[in-house]
Amino acid sequence: MFEALLGLFIKHFICDFPLQMFPWLYQNKGRYLHLGGIVHAGVHGIGTLIVLSFFLETKLSIFYALIDMLLHYHIDWAKMNLSRHYDLKPNNSEWFWVLLGLDQLLHHLTYFAIIYYAFKYTSF
Repeated sequence: MFEALLGLFIKHFICDFPLQMFPWLYQNKGRYLHLGGIVHAGVHGIGTLIVLSFFLETKLSIFYALIDMLLHYHIDWAKMNLSRHYDLKPNNSEWFWVLLGLDQLLHHLTYFAIIYYAFKYTSF
């Protein structure tokens, strides 16, 4: 269980930072159903699928990867819209950083929930 959670945290860093360095990905996550946000969330889903495939059956890995993708998409969409609505930027408000931290917390709580349910209802 610990190894799977660690894998999801490492996956999160890779997908949320190095693999999101393209403006068309991060600039459009606040526009609902824009391809940039969908691709970003899809990359997270694929990463989750890869990590969980080491620990779970394929169907369960796909199920939890889709959950991660959907939640990641909507958490990012909400963060982007709140940032835009309140004009929160890294250089104009400390609330930008609070919102960014909340975004990251919600993503990590998603991973805790995925691991909890995946391992609670899976027999080895």
